[in-house]
Amino acid sequence: MEHYIMNLTLKVWKQKNPASNGKFETYQVKNISSEMSLLEMFDVLNEQLISEGNDPIAFDHDCREGICGACSMYVNGRPHGPWHGTTTCQLHMRAFKDGDTIVVEPWRANAFPVIKDLVVDRTAFDRIIQAGGYISVNTGNAVDGNTIPIEKEKADKAFAAAACIGCGACVAACKNSSALLFVAAKVSHLALLPQGDPERRTRVLSMVAQMDKEGFGSCTFTQACEAVCPKEISVTNISRLNAEYIAGGLGSDKDYGHQ
Repeated sequence: MEHYIMNLTLKVWKQKNPASNGKFETYQVKNISSEMSLLEMFDVLNEQLISEGNDPIAFDHDCREGICGACSMYVNGRPHGPWHGTTTCQLHMRAFKDGDTIVVEPWRANAFPVIKDLVVDRTAFDRIIQAGGYISVNTGNAVDGNTIPIEKEKADKAFAAAACIGCGACVAACKNSSALLFVAAKVSHLALLPQGDPERRTRVLSMVAQMDKEGFGSCTFTQACEAVCPKEISVTNISRLNAEYIAGGLGSDKDYGHQ
């Protein structure tokens, strides 16, 4: 793959704190390698800003391996940037050309208030998980993974749903700022496994109630969430959540179907 150097114009959202008004600031960055990640490019820019005595751009990051979901931001109007199935930290500068202008901004959702610059508060997702996205088990040695036989189709669907990293791209892409794909993924991967059965009814009711309490919008099924999800979580999980929610509201375990 050809390696090249580029000079770029960045338009980045700057906001001092949640109470202040933000605005786009323009920066020039030079000698950027096409093999850098977008976050590495920001590291170079921040070193430049600090050396000039200016405030660096605040952005969230942790693993930089596409696992944690912390690196959430809009890049040229698309959550996580132009590459499909990719987190921002995995987006490399070869996605752009010399002389390009790159516009970077934080998630825009009432449930994800801006903390500073490109950093938003995504603890609403944590509270949804705390409401029911877990199984209660006795502490002690881990049970052998093959103790409970699970048919492969269900295991594969559960694994695919569990791949959700909670980055919030689904919320950012949705015109209603709905979190239903996130909640559906978390409900689905436990509902598909026998370990999730004991709390199946209370889980879905509690998580959906918490989602509504956090102020996320309603799902109108435009499928924008699936289109931008870096882990390609399927919207079929939303259908599964709806079935789980209806059965949970009926209040009887016998109402659950095998999906």
